[in-house]
Amino acid sequence: MNTAIIAAGSAIGAGLAVITGIGAGIGQGFAAGKAAEAVGNQPEAKGDITQTMLLGAAVAESTGIYGLVIAIILLFANPFFKLLGA
Repeated sequence: MNTAIIAAGSAIGAGLAVITGIGAGIGQGFAAGKAAEAVGNQPEAKGDITQTMLLGAAVAESTGIYGLVIAIILLFANPFFKLLGA
């Protein structure tokens, strides 16, 4: 019974960890749209706007990767399963 509860909790946690990628994707799309708008309003600042947008995209992408790693750990390397002997 305890193993089933832990397995269910791990599956739910893994699902929630993967959902974090959705927020990062929405944020990247919003940032790209605002960057295009900013370049249209102020073309002389194109270099600075592009650098800032790319830095933000890299941070957002790493958030999605971290969520995937956490999900894999929860599903396949859960230490509680070893403690319970499952």
